[in-house]
Amino acid sequence: MAAARYACVFSFGLLSAAALGQTGSASTVSDQQAEAPAAQVLVSGKRPGPGLWKVSKDGHVMWVFGMVSPLPSGMAWDDGRVDRLIAQSQEVLEPPRAGLGIGFLGGLSALTALPSLIGLKKNPDGAQLHDVLPADVYARWSVLKQKYVGEDDGVERYRPFFAAQELMQAGLEKSGLSGGIEVRKQIEGLAKKRKVKLSETGFITQIEDAGSLLKEFRKSQMEDVSCFTKTLERFEGDLDATRTRANAWANGNIAEIGKLDYAEREDACHDAVLSSPAARKHPAFQNLRERRLASWLNAVEKSLAANASTVAMLPMSDIIGPKSYLAELQARGYTVESPR
Repeated sequence: MAAARYACVFSFGLLSAAALGQTGSASTVSDQQAEAPAAQVLVSGKRPGPGLWKVSKDGHVMWVFGMVSPLPSGMAWDDGRVDRLIAQSQEVLEPPRAGLGIGFLGGLSALTALPSLIGLKKNPDGAQLHDVLPADVYARWSVLKQKYVGEDDGVERYRPFFAAQELMQAGLEKSGLSGGIEVRKQIEGLAKKRKVKLSETGFITQIEDAGSLLKEFRKSQMEDVSCFTKTLERFEGDLDATRTRANAWANGNIAEIGKLDYAEREDACHDAVLSSPAARKHPAFQNLRERRLASWLNAVEKSLAANASTVAMLPMSDIIGPKSYLAELQARGYTVESPR
Protein backbone atom coordinates (compact mmCIF):
# COMPACT_ATOMS: atom_id res chain seq x y z
CA MET A 1 0.00 0.00 0.00
CA ALA A 2 1.34 3.44 -0.90
CA ALA A 3 2.17 5.60 2.04
CA ALA A 4 -0.28 8.43 2.61
CA ARG A 5 0.46 12.00 3.62
CA TYR A 6 -1.11 13.02 6.91
CA ALA A 7 -1.29 16.35 8.64
CA CYS A 8 -0.74 17.23 12.24
CA VAL A 9 -2.29 20.46 13.42
CA PHE A 10 -1.10 22.44 16.44
CA SER A 11 -3.86 24.97 17.03
CA PHE A 12 -3.32 28.26 18.85
CA GLY A 13 -5.87 30.83 19.93
CA LEU A 14 -7.95 27.99 21.28
CA LEU A 15 -4.96 26.45 22.99
CA SER A 16 -5.99 26.19 26.61
CA ALA A 17 -3.73 24.79 29.23
CA ALA A 18 -5.27 27.59 31.26
CA ALA A 19 -8.71 27.53 29.71
CA LEU A 20 -10.21 28.69 32.96
CA GLY A 21 -7.85 31.63 33.14
CA GLN A 22 -9.87 34.57 31.89
CA THR A 23 -10.26 36.15 35.26
CA GLY A 24 -7.81 38.53 36.84
CA SER A 25 -8.21 37.86 40.57
CA ALA A 26 -5.61 35.51 42.00
CA SER A 27 -6.17 33.41 45.08
CA THR A 28 -3.51 31.41 46.88
CA VAL A 29 -4.37 27.75 47.22
CA SER A 30 -4.23 26.41 50.76
CA ASP A 31 -4.69 22.85 51.96
CA GLN A 32 -8.02 23.89 53.45
CA GLN A 33 -9.22 25.27 50.09
CA ALA A 34 -8.08 22.15 48.28
CA GLU A 35 -10.07 19.96 50.64
CA ALA A 36 -13.30 21.93 50.17
CA PRO A 37 -15.76 20.28 47.77
CA ALA A 38 -16.14 22.00 44.39
CA ALA A 39 -19.44 23.82 44.07
CA GLN A 40 -21.73 22.57 41.35
CA VAL A 41 -23.20 24.61 38.51
CA LEU A 42 -26.91 24.99 39.19
CA VAL A 43 -28.01 26.07 35.71
CA SER A 44 -30.05 23.33 34.04
CA GLY A 45 -32.83 22.88 31.53
CA LYS A 46 -33.20 24.90 28.32
CA ARG A 47 -31.39 28.25 28.58
CA PRO A 48 -31.58 31.27 26.25
CA GLY A 49 -27.84 31.80 25.85
CA PRO A 50 -26.43 35.22 24.97
CA GLY A 51 -27.76 37.76 22.52
CA LEU A 52 -25.79 38.43 19.35
CA TRP A 53 -23.63 41.40 18.47
CA LYS A 54 -24.58 43.17 15.23
CA VAL A 55 -21.89 44.40 12.84
CA SER A 56 -23.13 46.36 9.83
CA LYS A 57 -22.00 48.54 6.95
CA ASP A 58 -23.65 49.68 3.70
CA GLY A 59 -26.73 47.52 4.27
CA HIS A 60 -24.72 44.33 4.96
CA VAL A 61 -24.92 42.74 8.40
CA MET A 62 -23.02 40.13 10.41
CA TRP A 63 -24.46 38.60 13.60
CA VAL A 64 -21.74 37.58 16.05
CA PHE A 65 -22.43 34.75 18.49
CA GLY A 66 -20.20 34.88 21.58
CA MET A 67 -18.86 31.52 22.72
CA VAL A 68 -17.70 30.66 26.24
CA SER A 69 -15.83 27.61 27.41
CA PRO A 70 -16.51 25.77 29.59
CA LEU A 71 -20.29 25.59 30.08
CA PRO A 72 -22.61 23.71 32.43
CA SER A 73 -22.72 19.99 31.66
CA GLY A 74 -26.06 18.84 30.31
CA MET A 75 -27.27 22.35 29.58
CA ALA A 76 -29.85 22.58 26.79
CA TRP A 77 -29.47 25.80 24.80
CA ASP A 78 -32.38 27.43 22.97
CA ASP A 79 -31.06 27.89 19.44
CA GLY A 80 -34.28 29.25 17.92
CA ARG A 81 -33.06 32.79 17.24
CA VAL A 82 -29.71 31.66 15.85
CA ASP A 83 -31.51 29.17 13.63
CA ARG A 84 -33.70 31.95 12.21
CA LEU A 85 -30.66 34.18 11.56
CA ILE A 86 -28.79 31.34 9.85
CA ALA A 87 -31.83 30.62 7.69
CA GLN A 88 -31.74 34.17 6.31
CA SER A 89 -27.94 34.27 5.96
CA GLN A 90 -25.62 33.18 3.17
CA GLU A 91 -22.63 32.12 5.28
CA VAL A 92 -21.62 30.98 8.78
CA LEU A 93 -18.07 31.78 9.89
CA GLU A 94 -16.19 29.37 12.16
CA PRO A 95 -14.19 30.69 15.15
CA PRO A 96 -10.61 31.63 14.17
CA ARG A 97 -7.65 29.43 14.87
CA ALA A 98 -3.96 29.66 14.13
CA GLY A 99 -2.58 26.27 13.19
CA LEU A 100 0.70 24.67 12.24
CA GLY A 101 0.45 21.71 9.90
CA ILE A 102 3.08 19.01 9.64
CA GLY A 103 2.78 16.70 6.67
CA PHE A 104 4.81 13.52 6.53
CA LEU A 105 4.78 9.95 5.32
CA GLY A 106 3.89 7.43 7.96
CA GLY A 107 1.32 5.42 9.84
CA LEU A 108 -0.76 8.07 11.57
CA SER A 109 -4.36 8.29 10.48
CA ALA A 110 -5.85 11.17 12.45
CA LEU A 111 -5.42 14.84 13.15
CA THR A 112 -3.45 14.99 16.38
CA ALA A 113 -2.22 17.82 18.57
CA LEU A 114 1.43 18.41 17.75
CA PRO A 115 2.72 18.24 21.33
CA SER A 116 1.31 14.77 21.94
CA LEU A 117 2.39 13.54 18.53
CA ILE A 118 6.02 14.51 18.87
CA GLY A 119 6.53 13.42 22.46
CA LEU A 120 6.44 16.94 23.83
CA LYS A 121 4.01 15.92 26.56
CA LYS A 122 6.69 14.31 28.74
CA ASN A 123 9.72 16.00 30.25
CA PRO A 124 13.02 15.33 28.45
CA ASP A 125 15.41 12.75 29.90
CA GLY A 126 12.73 11.08 32.04
CA ALA A 127 12.47 13.99 34.48
CA GLN A 128 9.42 14.19 36.76
CA LEU A 129 7.54 17.20 38.08
CA HIS A 130 9.41 17.20 41.40
CA ASP A 131 12.66 17.50 39.40
CA VAL A 132 11.62 20.63 37.45
CA LEU A 133 9.36 22.51 39.88
CA PRO A 134 10.30 24.57 42.97
CA ALA A 135 9.61 22.56 46.15
CA ASP A 136 6.80 24.84 47.37
CA VAL A 137 5.05 24.74 44.00
CA TYR A 138 5.33 20.95 43.85
CA ALA A 139 3.85 20.67 47.37
CA ARG A 140 0.80 22.69 46.32
CA TRP A 141 0.48 20.63 43.16
CA SER A 142 0.48 17.40 45.18
CA VAL A 143 -2.52 18.54 47.24
CA LEU A 144 -4.56 19.57 44.20
CA LYS A 145 -3.52 16.51 42.20
CA GLN A 146 -4.74 14.21 44.97
CA LYS A 147 -8.12 15.95 45.05
CA TYR A 148 -8.82 16.28 41.34
CA VAL A 149 -6.58 13.88 39.40
CA GLY A 150 -6.16 11.06 41.91
CA GLU A 151 -3.50 8.36 41.92
CA ASP A 152 -2.46 8.66 38.27
CA ASP A 153 1.33 8.73 38.54
CA GLY A 154 1.75 9.05 34.77
CA VAL A 155 1.00 12.76 35.03
CA GLU A 156 4.12 13.15 37.22
CA ARG A 157 6.21 12.63 34.08
CA TYR A 158 4.39 15.38 32.15
CA ARG A 159 5.89 18.76 31.46
CA PRO A 160 4.29 21.38 33.76
CA PHE A 161 2.27 22.79 30.83
CA PHE A 162 0.46 19.49 30.28
CA ALA A 163 0.15 18.67 33.97
CA ALA A 164 -1.70 22.00 34.30
CA GLN A 165 -4.03 20.95 31.47
CA GLU A 166 -4.69 17.64 33.21
CA LEU A 167 -5.54 19.41 36.47
CA MET A 168 -7.85 21.91 34.80
CA GLN A 169 -9.75 19.21 32.90
CA ALA A 170 -10.27 17.15 36.04
CA GLY A 171 -11.41 20.26 37.92
CA LEU A 172 -13.99 21.06 35.25
CA GLU A 173 -15.49 17.59 35.37
CA LYS A 174 -15.80 17.64 39.17
CA SER A 175 -17.40 21.10 39.03
CA GLY A 176 -20.20 20.14 36.65
CA LEU A 177 -18.64 21.82 33.61
CA SER A 178 -17.93 20.67 30.07
CA GLY A 179 -15.76 22.06 27.28
CA GLY A 180 -18.68 23.78 25.56
CA ILE A 181 -17.92 22.29 22.12
CA GLU A 182 -21.54 21.14 21.98
CA VAL A 183 -22.77 24.69 21.25
CA ARG A 184 -20.40 25.10 18.31
CA LYS A 185 -21.45 21.74 16.91
CA GLN A 186 -25.09 22.72 17.36
CA ILE A 187 -24.56 25.87 15.27
CA GLU A 188 -22.64 23.93 12.64
CA GLY A 189 -25.54 21.47 12.52
CA LEU A 190 -28.00 24.31 11.96
CA ALA A 191 -25.89 25.62 9.06
CA LYS A 192 -25.79 22.16 7.46
CA LYS A 193 -29.53 21.70 7.97
CA ARG A 194 -30.18 25.06 6.28
CA LYS A 195 -27.57 24.33 3.58
CA VAL A 196 -25.70 27.51 4.47
CA LYS A 197 -21.99 27.70 3.68
CA LEU A 198 -19.60 27.07 6.61
CA SER A 199 -16.26 28.88 6.28
CA GLU A 200 -12.95 28.80 8.17
CA THR A 201 -11.57 32.14 9.35
CA GLY A 202 -8.14 31.13 10.62
CA PHE A 203 -5.11 29.65 8.92
CA ILE A 204 -2.76 26.69 8.92
CA THR A 205 0.91 27.12 8.05
CA GLN A 206 2.43 23.98 6.60
CA ILE A 207 5.88 23.08 7.97
CA GLU A 208 8.14 21.31 5.51
CA ASP A 209 11.25 20.67 7.64
CA ALA A 210 9.25 18.51 10.05
CA GLY A 211 12.05 16.13 11.01
CA SER A 212 14.40 18.71 12.48
CA LEU A 213 11.53 20.51 14.21
CA LEU A 214 10.29 17.32 15.87
CA LYS A 215 13.80 16.45 17.04
CA GLU A 216 14.30 19.91 18.51
CA PHE A 217 10.99 19.82 20.38
CA ARG A 218 11.71 16.41 21.87
CA LYS A 219 15.00 17.43 23.44
CA SER A 220 14.21 21.00 24.53
CA GLN A 221 12.67 22.08 27.82
CA MET A 222 9.67 24.40 27.73
CA GLU A 223 9.67 27.54 29.85
CA ASP A 224 6.37 26.56 31.43
CA VAL A 225 6.90 26.81 35.19
CA SER A 226 5.25 30.25 35.14
CA CYS A 227 2.19 28.81 33.36
CA PHE A 228 2.00 25.98 35.88
CA THR A 229 2.43 28.25 38.92
CA LYS A 230 -0.26 30.69 37.76
CA THR A 231 -2.61 27.78 37.16
CA LEU A 232 -2.17 26.64 40.76
CA GLU A 233 -2.43 30.14 42.20
CA ARG A 234 -5.74 30.84 40.56
CA PHE A 235 -7.19 27.37 40.34
CA GLU A 236 -9.93 27.57 42.97
CA GLY A 237 -10.73 31.19 42.17
CA ASP A 238 -10.90 30.40 38.47
CA LEU A 239 -13.38 27.60 39.05
CA ASP A 240 -15.65 30.05 40.86
CA ALA A 241 -15.24 32.65 38.10
CA THR A 242 -15.84 29.99 35.45
CA ARG A 243 -19.10 28.95 37.09
CA THR A 244 -20.16 32.62 37.20
CA ARG A 245 -19.25 33.08 33.54
CA ALA A 246 -21.01 29.87 32.49
CA ASN A 247 -24.20 30.84 34.31
CA ALA A 248 -24.12 34.37 32.85
CA TRP A 249 -23.75 32.95 29.33
CA ALA A 250 -26.46 30.34 29.79
CA ASN A 251 -28.94 32.93 31.06
CA GLY A 252 -28.11 35.51 28.39
CA ASN A 253 -27.01 37.98 31.08
CA ILE A 254 -24.99 40.40 28.95
CA ALA A 255 -24.55 42.89 31.81
CA GLU A 256 -22.95 40.18 33.97
CA ILE A 257 -20.82 38.92 31.09
CA GLY A 258 -19.62 42.46 30.43
CA LYS A 259 -18.45 42.87 34.04
CA LEU A 260 -16.22 39.80 33.91
CA ASP A 261 -12.50 40.27 33.47
CA TYR A 262 -11.31 38.69 30.22
CA ALA A 263 -7.63 39.52 30.74
CA GLU A 264 -5.53 37.03 28.84
CA ARG A 265 -3.94 35.11 31.71
CA GLU A 266 -3.48 32.23 29.28
CA ASP A 267 -0.62 34.22 27.69
CA ALA A 268 1.83 32.62 30.12
CA CYS A 269 0.81 29.18 28.91
CA HIS A 270 0.81 30.11 25.22
CA ASP A 271 4.25 31.65 25.69
CA ALA A 272 5.50 28.42 27.26
CA VAL A 273 5.20 26.88 23.80
CA LEU A 274 5.93 29.92 21.65
CA SER A 275 9.09 30.83 23.55
CA SER A 276 10.51 27.31 23.61
CA PRO A 277 13.88 26.94 21.85
CA ALA A 278 12.34 25.01 18.95
CA ALA A 279 9.58 27.57 18.38
CA ARG A 280 11.91 30.55 18.61
CA LYS A 281 14.02 29.14 15.79
CA HIS A 282 11.13 28.49 13.40
CA PRO A 283 9.40 31.28 11.42
CA ALA A 284 6.07 29.42 11.39
CA PHE A 285 5.68 30.07 15.12
CA GLN A 286 6.21 33.81 14.89
CA ASN A 287 3.39 36.35 15.38
CA LEU A 288 0.66 33.70 15.55
CA ARG A 289 -1.74 35.93 17.51
CA GLU A 290 -1.38 38.81 15.07
CA ARG A 291 -1.76 36.50 12.09
CA ARG A 292 -4.87 34.94 13.64
CA LEU A 293 -6.52 38.37 13.97
CA ALA A 294 -5.50 39.39 10.44
CA SER A 295 -6.87 36.16 8.99
CA TRP A 296 -10.19 36.62 10.81
CA LEU A 297 -10.55 40.25 9.73
CA ASN A 298 -9.82 39.30 6.12
CA ALA A 299 -12.47 36.53 6.16
CA VAL A 300 -15.04 38.78 7.84
CA GLU A 301 -14.58 41.70 5.45
CA LYS A 302 -14.91 39.39 2.45
CA SER A 303 -18.07 37.87 3.89
CA LEU A 304 -19.61 41.22 4.78
CA ALA A 305 -18.92 42.55 1.29
CA ALA A 306 -20.34 39.48 -0.46
CA ASN A 307 -23.35 38.62 1.73
CA ALA A 308 -26.46 40.46 2.79
CA SER A 309 -26.33 38.53 6.07
CA THR A 310 -23.65 36.47 7.82
CA VAL A 311 -23.51 34.65 11.17
CA ALA A 312 -20.12 34.38 12.90
CA MET A 313 -18.93 32.44 15.95
CA LEU A 314 -16.29 34.15 18.08
CA PRO A 315 -14.89 33.42 21.55
CA MET A 316 -16.28 35.87 24.09
CA SER A 317 -12.73 36.86 25.08
CA ASP A 318 -12.26 38.13 21.51
CA ILE A 319 -15.47 40.18 21.79
CA ILE A 320 -15.31 41.66 25.28
CA GLY A 321 -11.62 41.26 26.09
CA PRO A 322 -9.00 44.01 26.05
CA LYS A 323 -8.03 43.09 22.48
CA SER A 324 -11.56 43.01 21.06
CA TYR A 325 -11.83 41.85 17.48
CA LEU A 326 -15.07 43.82 17.14
CA ALA A 327 -13.24 47.00 18.18
CA GLU A 328 -10.92 46.37 15.24
CA LEU A 329 -13.93 46.26 12.92
CA GLN A 330 -15.33 49.43 14.48
CA ALA A 331 -12.01 51.16 13.80
CA ARG A 332 -12.41 50.18 10.13
CA GLY A 333 -15.73 51.96 9.86
CA TYR A 334 -18.21 49.21 10.73
CA THR A 335 -21.08 49.86 13.12
CA VAL A 336 -21.03 47.50 16.12
CA GLU A 337 -24.10 47.13 18.34
CA SER A 338 -24.09 45.11 21.53
CA PRO A 339 -27.08 42.94 22.49
CA ARG A 340 -29.39 44.33 25.14
